Amino acid sequence: MIVQPEKTCLNIRASLVQAGLFSDSGNTWRISPEPYFLSQKEINFFHDLGPKLLEFYSTLNQFYLDSTKGTLNPWVSEYLDAGKPQELLQFGRMKRMRQSLPGIIRPDVIVTEDGFAITELDSVPGGFGLTASLMSLYEDPSWDMVGEGIPSLFYKMTESISSQTSPTVAIVVSDESKAYLSEMQYLVKILKQKGVYVVHPKEITFKEEGLFLKQEEKWVRIEVLYRFFELFDLKNIPKSELLLYSCKKGKVFTTPPYKPWLEEKLGFALFHHPFLKLIWKKALGNETFTTLNHLIPATWVLDSRPLPPHGIIPGLEIKGVSVRDWKELFSLTKKEREMVIKPSGFSPESWGSRGVVVGHDVSNEIWQETLIESLKQFPNRPSILQKFYKGKKVEGKFLNLATGKMETMMSRVRLTPYYFVVNNMTKLGGILATLCPHDKKKIHGMVDAIMVPCVTKNKAK
Repeated sequence: MIVQPEKTCLNIRASLVQAGLFSDSGNTWRISPEPYFLSQKEINFFHDLGPKLLEFYSTLNQFYLDSTKGTLNPWVSEYLDAGKPQELLQFGRMKRMRQSLPGIIRPDVIVTEDGFAITELDSVPGGFGLTASLMSLYEDPSWDMVGEGIPSLFYKMTESISSQTSPTVAIVVSDESKAYLSEMQYLVKILKQKGVYVVHPKEITFKEEGLFLKQEEKWVRIEVLYRFFELFDLKNIPKSELLLYSCKKGKVFTTPPYKPWLEEKLGFALFHHPFLKLIWKKALGNETFTTLNHLIPATWVLDSRPLPPHGIIPGLEIKGVSVRDWKELFSLTKKEREMVIKPSGFSPESWGSRGVVVGHDVSNEIWQETLIESLKQFPNRPSILQKFYKGKKVEGKFLNLATGKMETMMSRVRLTPYYFVVNNMTKLGGILATLCPHDKKKIHGMVDAIMVPCVTKNKAK
């Protein structure tokens, strides 16, 4: 029996609505009857990418710690520390947490005509609950879903963090992150029997033995706390001091760790800094370094400090001439300013495509104003300048709910694989594809986007 694509889309929509993940008054997007297809070569690429990204985080973390101790140039940690409270930095540097790394890694991967480009790395990512749901809704005997499955890997990651079997886990969602609450609730429904709960910070109770939450009139001790809130928002998190204290005293295992330097976009600028090139290459090894060097766009910190007369901004050129003053970028043509400006981190403007300005998508006046304001904010709120990578055009099918008919949209694609760190190894849980109209410069979840999981065609079936 052949199911019409319109019927398939309506069934998927109904399931998402029932799960609380889709609402005409809240989270909406365009629903497609089919997933996004990847070749076996592309799937191999994504499996190979995970360990390389974990190594990137590990190396960046070590560079930071070495810089604070003076065994690496101090300006490395000065950049990563800029604009952050000293007490939080000191907390993250504590001996027992020095080697802690994020439990989930999600890169933003743009599909280009020449392959892939990684525009960002996120260690506090949203979307993995939604991706888990979508992976359960797109089923066909001729498809193989990409990834080992998100719910099971999420729990294995928490077991690895705690070095315990069957830990009690609390996913703590702040007010700032409440747009993602429904997908966390969906994930918890699957893992509830394993002792996974989603809570608001106010629902956590501190006792001398540790952190607790009340379930069915019983107190349950939290052994792993999954921190689904940004560090810039700590001052607005109820009981944040108690959460930090419990982590410091070893009463609870927390991931991602309280390390603001691992949540900075300017880590990409440090990767491309010519002085650090050989150090990165030695630490990562030739294969990983070469792969990441190809994938990570040229990135610069918008540092407003004046350069000496002989100084230049390494790698930034206009018509083949090195730039030595940011003011030289003010009068760039639309073609020349195919670059992106975005807050580096530790700011409410640094996530969800907030604060992102695409140079050739705005007027020259807005381009100049953004540059001036970004430079003025340094070092209290650093921003970065990054080369823009244009996504290749692909066709995406979706159901127009207003007409009830299928339509085709020329799109550009962002792929977001979710890697879970289990026993110091990355496991690919799944990949979400976000297809946006081809005339949109920013590719992210929006009402005009198609969002689907990634699969490969199984010819044997």
